[in-house]
Amino acid sequence: MSVLVYIENWDGKLKKISFELASYAVKLGEEMSQPVVALSLGNVEESELKKLGAYGITKILSDANDAYATLDNRAIAKAVAVAAEKQGATLVLMANNNLGKAIAPRLAVRMKAGLGTAVLGLPISITPFVIKKSVFTGKSYGFLNIKSTNKVLTLSSNSFGLVEKNADATIESFNADLTAADFETVVENTNKITGKVLLQDAEIVVSGGRGMKGPENWAPLEEMAELLGAGLACSRPVSDEGWRSHSEHVGQTGKIIAPNLYFAFGISGAIQHLGGVSGSKVIVAVNKDPDAPIFEAADYGIVGDVFKVLPQLIEAIKEMKA
Repeated sequence: MSVLVYIENWDGKLKKISFELASYAVKLGEEMSQPVVALSLGNVEESELKKLGAYGITKILSDANDAYATLDNRAIAKAVAVAAEKQGATLVLMANNNLGKAIAPRLAVRMKAGLGTAVLGLPISITPFVIKKSVFTGKSYGFLNIKSTNKVLTLSSNSFGLVEKNADATIESFNADLTAADFETVVENTNKITGKVLLQDAEIVVSGGRGMKGPENWAPLEEMAELLGAGLACSRPVSDEGWRSHSEHVGQTGKIIAPNLYFAFGISGAIQHLGGVSGSKVIVAVNKDPDAPIFEAADYGIVGDVFKVLPQLIEAIKEMKA
């Protein structure tokens, strides 16, 4: 028996959540007295995969098939299931992101496994196997008892943290024996945004709402994001009005993010928006309305005009960096 952790990459680079998954899987393996095996699908350099060793991973299976770049959910689920069977894995772990949410249910059916999504931290107990998980889009949490022998878990971002172990990772070639027929998704063309931080991987996110009053006022947010090396986001009304791209929309109906630090400028804090950012470790809100719902979720709040507060924050950041 073993624990299998599916490690994601983006253009050959391991995602931020991958290292958190590695740390979690190693600790979980220790509690379950089972070895941990990491699985990488797609073309990733050996030097990149070796980084997992810093977080305790000692065995990595690598299937370098370029076809996985299409992110075909069925194909990836099948490949993970094949790896789980070959490794005798009774528990498979992956990220609770868009890809993980699409793969996990398919995998659970293939493995006849119990499914636990949006897991928060290590199991409360191993026997019986009880996990704490996020419910109601992050507004609360519940406990789930998984009684099946096989289990599939998706880990919420920023729910465990990084734990360095400094192990020597061994990389083994793996072939899931998939054929062209397994890859139903066809990518005809790709338009990638370059020079920007991916929101799902960003440690810091700077976000604006209708309080910014128009697209012409976004320059200070862009400057602050650039100074901090942060991702740039917006609320749904902003993207619906066409002020910013829908790719920047965060919330329950947009991208679900969990950065270490989230700045909300001129965002009232509708329940749908908070549902997409509640996983943030620290939320800083700036709004002129002292009764705005965002302040109930914020760790730090500034009641004031964003057009007066923003320039002062930018100057303070510049002084700190200098």
